[in-house]
Order: sequence, then structure tokens, then C-alpha cells
Amino acid sequence: MSKSSSTDVVRSAAPLTGQHAHETQAFGHVVSMPIALAESTRRESVSNLNQLLADTISLRDLYKKHHWQVSGPTFYQLHLLFDKHFGEQNELVDLIAERIMMLGGVSVAMSAAVAEMTLIPQPPRGREEPPVQISRLLHAHEIVLEETRAMARQAAQQGDDGTNDLLVSSVIRTNESQVWFVAEHVVDTPLVHADGQDRD
Repeated sequence: MSKSSSTDVVRSAAPLTGQHAHETQAFGHVVSMPIALAESTRRESVSNLNQLLADTISLRDLYKKHHWQVSGPTFYQLHLLFDKHFGEQNELVDLIAERIMMLGGVSVAMSAAVAEMTLIPQPPRGREEPPVQISRLLHAHEIVLEETRAMARQAAQQGDDGTNDLLVSSVIRTNESQVWFVAEHVVDTPLVHADGQDRD
């Protein structure tokens, strides 16, 4: 049996913990990607998408906060609805982040960075009434929809069809649908007697 040479790598079952190294790509830097889009186009789309990502993460987490803290006669319906919308927003978070990476960028990821970037107002830590929770959600949706439409137009003008498709087909459609389902909960509708109904 021959002896191992000094260049042989010694393997071990022990985990290699505590490793450190320089970043492989700085946040805000866009690397070359062979997807037939100019660097300037990819850079602008990455910047826009990171803003949208921060706001979508904030909206997603707002849904989870309200899912946990909702109360009152509509608790069951809203508890389930808020969690469903949380899941849908979570899917959007993944789609947006992956598009950023496809464009050669780096997606924002950590909560502290998201808090610095987001345009969505931070709610109080405490519990609020369902109409207030819903108002916060609708305002957040409006922020996301307004910026998404502007970003979609810009992406279309620059020929970034992949980003435009994501924004229109996924982000706008999902948010508009969620607005509809949430907004209907704050319509002031009679529960038993219709307005103007004759009563004996």
C-alpha cells in the first residue's frame, strides 16, 4: 500500500464552521448575464425590482401580523384570508428575488435592509381593530400597485419582456385580486334587514 503524497487532501467528517470570506458580489452591482439585455436595462430593472421586493416582503409580513392578531366576529374568515394572502405574497417574493438574480443583480433579503428600503409605513407592534388592519393592507397594496405599473411600463419601453411579464401577470394581478377580497370586508352592508325595507 503506497503512502499518500503531501498534495493529497485530507477529508474529515467534521463540519467546517466559522468560515469567512469576501462577498462574491456586492449589493447594487450587476454582473454580466447572456440574456440579450443591455447592462443599463438590467441595472434599472434590478433597482426597481429590489424596491418592489422590499415592499412585497413588508406587505407579506403585514398579512402575517394581522393573521396572528385579528379579533372579533369576523376572526375566522379574516384569519384564514390573511394567511392565504400571506402565502400568495410569499410566492411573489420568491419570483421577484429570482428575477433579480436572473438579471445579474443581488436581491435584498434581510429584514433590517428591507425596513430601510420599504415605502410601506410600519404598523405599531400592538394589536389593532380589523377595520384598521384592513385599511393598512389596502394602503400597502395601493403603494405596490402604483409602483409596479410604473415599473412595468419602464420595463416594456426598454425591452425587458421578462420583467414586464412578471410585473403584469403575477404582481399586478395578484395584488388587484387581493384588494378585491380584502376591501369587501369593510363595505358597510346591513346584516339582517336591507336598507329601506318595509318593516311591520
